[in-house]
Amino acid sequence: MMTRLQPPVPLNLPKTSVQPPSHISATTKDAGLLFRQKILHLQALNVNPQKALHQNPNFRCTPLSSLLSLEHYLLSLGLSPPAVGRILDMHPKLLTADIPRDLEPIIDFLLEEVLIPFNDLPKSLTRCPRILVSDLKTQLRPTFKFLVEFGFKGSHKINCQTTVLLVSSVERTLKPKIDFLKNLRFSDEEVERMVIRSPGLLTFSVENNLVPKVDFFIQEMKGDLDELKKFPQYFSFSLERKIKPRYRILVDHGFKLPLAQMLRVSDGEFNARLIEMRLKLAERSSLL
Repeated sequence: MMTRLQPPVPLNLPKTSVQPPSHISATTKDAGLLFRQKILHLQALNVNPQKALHQNPNFRCTPLSSLLSLEHYLLSLGLSPPAVGRILDMHPKLLTADIPRDLEPIIDFLLEEVLIPFNDLPKSLTRCPRILVSDLKTQLRPTFKFLVEFGFKGSHKINCQTTVLLVSSVERTLKPKIDFLKNLRFSDEEVERMVIRSPGLLTFSVENNLVPKVDFFIQEMKGDLDELKKFPQYFSFSLERKIKPRYRILVDHGFKLPLAQMLRVSDGEFNARLIEMRLKLAERSSLL
């Protein structure tokens, strides 16, 4: 005989729910919405959100109002909206910057100590946005002092074209390049004049730029170093794309030009000058 199974006796347990209280759900929902708005605003500025959050995780907790205040402040400096986006994308650290503590002292330094005119401020910042994330006491002021003592003063003072030098390390970047030029047996005054005429000399790599260009000038071009004193801009031209090709074209035709005439002109002007020189050579040859 089979025994009939009895149904289980129901347990009178208190009802529970895995759903959070309604006020917590609303808060979480609002936080998620605000975070999405913040991300969408970054995208509107052409700032990569993934890059920004990876390089500056603290931005996740920054309110949208802080981002809007930062954007407004940068625009008030004369920067265009696209420039603001580029700067923030290059340096996501700025997204959590405290404006009075981190940014205003740097802007005051540029305006009141470096004496950059306000209208030139956007040029300075777009050329070198790294200024905005550089330490004022340990980087910008010491480098500015060094540059002034070197010769960047008076009519040659730091301007919107040369503010990029302010983010360079004196010991690791500026001095090695100056020492390299002095080792070419240029005097202190000659090096100063060269750098003032071509400040880019202080931004070029010694190993990858200065050394190979000097070697080519001396060994292949058989050049006189005095010509480099007169035309230090030589170092700003590409060795492979301009200096070597133009020099070898001249050699192939038996011509020689001063560095400035060889390099400063466009490709079209260079070719026109080459044709003119060939015609003159042909005319002289026909008279012989």
